[in-house]
Amino acid sequence: MTNHTHQLRRGASRTSGFTLIEVLVSIVILSIGLLGIAKLMLFSSRSNDSAYLRSQATALAYEILDNMRANRQEAINKTYDTLAATPATAPAKLCTGATQCLTNELALYDVYQWKLRLTTASNAGGTFVGALPSGAGSVTTPALGTTPTTVVITVSWDDTVAQSTYGAAGNTQTITLETLL
Repeated sequence: MTNHTHQLRRGASRTSGFTLIEVLVSIVILSIGLLGIAKLMLFSSRSNDSAYLRSQATALAYEILDNMRANRQEAINKTYDTLAATPATAPAKLCTGATQCLTNELALYDVYQWKLRLTTASNAGGTFVGALPSGAGSVTTPALGTTPTTVVITVSWDDTVAQSTYGAAGNTQTITLETLL
């Protein structure tokens, strides 16, 4: 009887524990899973960056719209109209808190400040860092005397990082805001 018990114990010890092959296979399976999680986090990070830039572009479009609504007559007179390719150029008069400005001077200053916030721009005063990479913006209003007065604000930026994740060819993203003043 003792021989039989001794043989069972010896056979049982051979089947307990893991072999080196089993450990290596489990490590390979675990590493494939971890690589998948890393890819998912990278994809999520790039998507979050794209969403952040889109929210910045939307906020900038509403910022110039709010300025136009506060200075409605100059917006109707097309003083706020600007092309996307137009760089931020300082107006003749900078409307700061201590300086009194006419409504047309205020409109030109608003456009100047908006263009600075859109993208990186250099001028004699230094370099200003904006919210969007290669950002550009345009404002157009219809012909004078058109009622109701509508305005079209377009903001575009370079979204290379997120678009490379999706495999898209175009890197420029654009939002367009069309509304009544």
